[in-house]
Amino acid sequence: MKKVNVLTNTDIEKIYQLYKERIGAEGAEFALAVADSHGELVFFIKTDNCPVSAASIAVNKAYTSARDRQKTSSLDAASKQLGFAVSSLGDIRYTGLGGGVPVVVGDDWIGAVAVSGMSQEEDEALAEKMVRAVTG
Repeated sequence: MKKVNVLTNTDIEKIYQLYKERIGAEGAEFALAVADSHGELVFFIKTDNCPVSAASIAVNKAYTSARDRQKTSSLDAASKQLGFAVSSLGDIRYTGLGGGVPVVVGDDWIGAVAVSGMSQEEDEALAEKMVRAVTG
């Protein structure tokens, strides 16, 4: 039987700590979503004045990144290069908006972290920082 890594509550606590640091230091308004390896939501939180649309977008970014096993910005770049819309992949939850980052431990794709509400570049940078807190 193969042992598979998974996102743990301890991992989510590390991610949540970075969320609290970011809103405390800069007053940023955003939503944070964490998904398991199947794209299912395991954690979600948003700041008090988070843009309304950012909440569902963060969840969809986490879903997309976990299921497609790549950054959402990479999916967007590939779709543009190959001349197809992300929506043509057949899953209405897929998004190419930057800010979804997969969590990979060894050979295991264990989930994704996604941020939405700031610029796509800021969303992705914060999500990457959160992933590094889990993966080292």
